[in-house]
Amino acid sequence: MSALPLERVHDLGDIPVAGYELDIAPGTDELRALAKWAGVNEIAQLKAHVFVRAQSKTRFLEEVQFDADIVQSCVVTLQPVRTHIGRSFTRVLHLMPGVERFADRGGAVTAAAIGEDTPDEIDSPVYDLGTPLREELALAIDPYPRAPGVAFEAPADDDQAESPFAALGKLKRGS
Repeated sequence: MSALPLERVHDLGDIPVAGYELDIAPGTDELRALAKWAGVNEIAQLKAHVFVRAQSKTRFLEEVQFDADIVQSCVVTLQPVRTHIGRSFTRVLHLMPGVERFADRGGAVTAAAIGEDTPDEIDSPVYDLGTPLREELALAIDPYPRAPGVAFEAPADDDQAESPFAALGKLKRGS
């Protein structure tokens, strides 16, 4: 199995008291793989700054700021649409080794269990710091990009077919 794009594995147990900083500026091949993974035509540029600090022996705070330039196809004209995405976010990572997850036992996971303020539970201190970045980038991408000034217009309905209810109304009236 090949590695995911933006994979940056780090042992959270080695985080110094002052925290750990990581700058991510992927090369051409990794940007190409990330674009394929994200389902866009191209990711022209991506720069991210990751800062991780320990809050306790089992709880870590990951703060990420990133900027990306992506190219997608317009959903109306198929012309290339260039978009700049700039975001910052924070994730709380909670180390819970050896704990069975409710979902792993075949139970349903409710929406209340997956909240915004819920920490990400991780099984090992060896963690991919690129995972939250990939997730947030994918969430920031417009699923229906449009070129500037382009609006979707429904095709004209040439055959003005009579509605089934109008036909039933005529039958009821006896016409």
